[in-house]
Amino acid sequence: MRVGIMGTGAMARALGGGWVRAGHEVLVGGRDAERTAALAAGTGARPGTLAEAARFGGATLLALPYDAVLPALGTVDPGRILIDCTNAVGPGPVLTTGEGPGAARTLAAATGARVVKAFNHVTPTVWSRTPPVFADGPVAVPLCGDDEEALALVAALAADLGCAPFVAGPLAHADLLEATTAFLIGLWTSGRDPRAMLPPPAALEG
Repeated sequence: MRVGIMGTGAMARALGGGWVRAGHEVLVGGRDAERTAALAAGTGARPGTLAEAARFGGATLLALPYDAVLPALGTVDPGRILIDCTNAVGPGPVLTTGEGPGAARTLAAATGARVVKAFNHVTPTVWSRTPPVFADGPVAVPLCGDDEEALALVAALAADLGCAPFVAGPLAHADLLEATTAFLIGLWTSGRDPRAMLPPPAALEG
């Protein structure tokens, strides 16, 4: 598969490097040519511009910093499969005001792209593992989207990393995933284990 990545940060490095290792052709595009070239050299990807990454191959991963997302949306064509791994963190309400649609639905409305929310729920350190498997098994990757072809493609990319993808609902459910991620990050950074508040599935039977 050919995949474009908009961004040159830790998520781009972790996911792009994993897809290159899985045999995919990846093009990374960034705002800084030197940084883009360094990332490409370190992962085996091809360097390019943001506009090239937005149109490269069958899908594009949006992995830009919070304040760089909106200025780059004009490079995304309608109908494009756009994988949104962003979380709304930063100095202001750029992607969501806290009322109405969250980041993923805002991206879909602004671009006309077929957006799939994925990979936003854990840190780049996890995606850098080869594979992302722990004692309890592979990391599960919830996918939220409205387009079956886009969901299938992103599920295949997640599986190629060694993860266990599953469809978590339509794109509207991405709002819940974004909110849940923010909540979980708060627990993790406070030293609490979120799994402690969830009983195993067998405990809910009967």
